[in-house]
Amino acid sequence: MELSKYVARGDTSVRLILRAFHHRNYRLYFAGQSLSLVGTWIQHTAMSWLVYRMTGSVLLLGVVGFAGQIPSFLLTPVAGVFVDRLDRRALLLSTQILAMLQAFVIAALTLTETVQIWHIMTLSVFLGLVNAFDIPARHSFVVDMVDGREDLSNAIALNSSMFHGARLLGPAIAGFLIWTFGEGLCFLLNGASYLAIIVSLIAMRVKSRQHKATGRTILKDLYEGVDYAFSYPPIRSVLFLIGLISLVGMPYMVLMPAFAKDILHGGPQTLGFLLASSGVGAFAGTVFLASRKDANGLGKVIYFAAFLFAAGLVGFSLSRYLWISLPCLFLAGFGIVVQVASGNTIVQTIVEEDKRGRIMSLFNMAFMGMAPFGSLLAGAMASRFGVPDTLMLSAILCLAGSLIFAGRLRHQHEYVFPPER
Repeated sequence: MELSKYVARGDTSVRLILRAFHHRNYRLYFAGQSLSLVGTWIQHTAMSWLVYRMTGSVLLLGVVGFAGQIPSFLLTPVAGVFVDRLDRRALLLSTQILAMLQAFVIAALTLTETVQIWHIMTLSVFLGLVNAFDIPARHSFVVDMVDGREDLSNAIALNSSMFHGARLLGPAIAGFLIWTFGEGLCFLLNGASYLAIIVSLIAMRVKSRQHKATGRTILKDLYEGVDYAFSYPPIRSVLFLIGLISLVGMPYMVLMPAFAKDILHGGPQTLGFLLASSGVGAFAGTVFLASRKDANGLGKVIYFAAFLFAAGLVGFSLSRYLWISLPCLFLAGFGIVVQVASGNTIVQTIVEEDKRGRIMSLFNMAFMGMAPFGSLLAGAMASRFGVPDTLMLSAILCLAGSLIFAGRLRHQHEYVFPPER
């Protein structure tokens, strides 16, 4: 009798982690987006290596990162208004097609050996414009796929596991492809991978949630969303936390090619291993979050994740050996994704449906919009003070700021997350 109860509890745990797969639309999305995201990470790795191979400049690595991410900072708040007004699936189909075209163009330029830095900069800006609409639309579309809020937090965590699972596979595949065939094939494969998510979106059966006309201007809708976000303490604290992490924490990814080549004296395969190790940690973090029932107690979880991220980044900045760097990046990957995904879960759980697109656009602005400034700052600091010292400072600042904002979140438990028993 006791054994059967134990087995039943184990089976229930697996069902708890995978419960969003009961929804057909989410299964389609997960399958298509998983393949597409592997392609995205292949391109991301190849692009970083191509820029550094062509220029040898950590500053230009930061500049290219800035060019690709600054549109999110400038356009995402307005994009959120359109996400609330338009059919989300139709909007996602449009953004995926445009992103596919961008990948094919950079592939053609690279394969014909005509690619120049200004091409990369221009296409990075174009993709950034597409992502300004795509990311808040994808975040908001989750609730349409799971038909309600009971499985929403699980779907968000599984989305993160999908993203970071691709982050694990993509760089490893890219390292092999770059070493064997060059960067051009990586871009070509990424373009083809978009077909998977486009087909899955077409195959879905979802109810249209098109916004009813209210006669309000875009600016009035935008103001309503901003006022709602900053008047509600949990959402306001999450946005500040995510913005800080993006500014001083995420730039360690931008500096990875320089660390792989100049500090560890490796090549594209070393870069692939470093990114994959961080991806394994991030994937483990999302599995941890998927096993949770709801958003309760996430303030305490964010504290824990902040310590892990800072410890991992400090160890990585001091390491001169690959076998030490890999576990450090595992900790950093686990810590940063748990912080970001926890913030996403909190916001998606408590936001009102008619404001979801605008609030998620502000979340994207905090996460993706601050990243270009962090990339530019990290590139400039690394060129002056060196990559290891820049990473060390990033870890210290991220820990201090994260603990401050996480403390605020924890003391707002009466809103969304009472203490765990």
